[in-house]
Amino acid sequence: MGIKPKIDYFLMGIVGFLLFLAILVLASASASLSQEKVGISSYYLKHQILFGILPGLLSLLFFLKIKRETLEKLILPLFLVSLFFLILVFVPFFQSSAKGASRWFSFGPITFQPSELLKISFILYLASWLKSRSDFSSKKENRLLSKNLLVFLVILLPIIILLIKQPDLSTLVIICITAFLMYFLSGAPIKQIFLILLMGALILSIFIFFAPYRLDRFLGFLNPELADSMGKGWHARQILITIGSGGWKGLGLGLSRQKFGFLPETMSDSIFAIYAEELGFIISAFLIFLFLLFLRQGFKIANRADNSFLKLAAFGITCWITLQAFLNIAGMVGIFPLAGIPLPFLSYGGSATVAELTGVGILLNISKKS
Repeated sequence: MGIKPKIDYFLMGIVGFLLFLAILVLASASASLSQEKVGISSYYLKHQILFGILPGLLSLLFFLKIKRETLEKLILPLFLVSLFFLILVFVPFFQSSAKGASRWFSFGPITFQPSELLKISFILYLASWLKSRSDFSSKKENRLLSKNLLVFLVILLPIIILLIKQPDLSTLVIICITAFLMYFLSGAPIKQIFLILLMGALILSIFIFFAPYRLDRFLGFLNPELADSMGKGWHARQILITIGSGGWKGLGLGLSRQKFGFLPETMSDSIFAIYAEELGFIISAFLIFLFLLFLRQGFKIANRADNSFLKLAAFGITCWITLQAFLNIAGMVGIFPLAGIPLPFLSYGGSATVAELTGVGILLNISKKS
């Protein structure tokens, strides 16, 4: 009789605690806007639970139970479907635009963000493709330009084009950094790694300097004292005021003052600022500690995985979620430019929450096979 595989319950506990904190903080951060928009203070919280957390948990359970062979068969269809929906956001009939961006697919009452599905499907597809590469150590592959590197860049090209067209530079940065880290872990030559870094820096610079609003945001980050505090620098300034007003212990859950029309995006990108204002520095540090524990546990699962596909998939999912968390928090405290990056598990958004919990389900599945 075989030994029943064990799930990583420690990782499950970390995610459970993050979801608990998400419900507490979102209940406060969304109350005033929810009351203003629909006349019910709990509307956005209920919407997040019904269309984000609950379907996300169902997806987690599905991918926790799925067999490895079935998962590998689903990879290509999932990746192609995510690209297909990413294209559909440019079709007027299916398009749902906001603030000049076309990032949402809409069909009747159904609205979701295909780029969130792309994050998880691309990580799985890239892990599967890198597993099939076996010639990184050959002299031919060690050249600066090689077949593997060229194919890697070709795989990234349609994603870059589609996300820039939306535009959604923050998602593109997350995907490209995660892809780069997975390519590096797969054993790619160091000279190719430096080439990718150089190309990435060049492309990012072009995207920043040829888009006035991105350039203004970047220059405001480099010289915050020169930023217009009542105009382009308003968001960054209000974030710092919000976090600073929380002090060590916070104002108390539900007692945020900045959520009443002062701080933009209180439910989504800026929710960490509300968290810090209400719960204070100590509990904010605890939240960062939870993400560090998630990072550690994800890497442990990756290191114990018994084949390269599972190892790369676990590594990619862990990097994606923790990288997104730390870039969001870094933007909130002024050590990284504000980039519209949601905080995993806590920010409002059903598509993102479902994708993140799906990633956790796959991580837990891999832990059973470790």
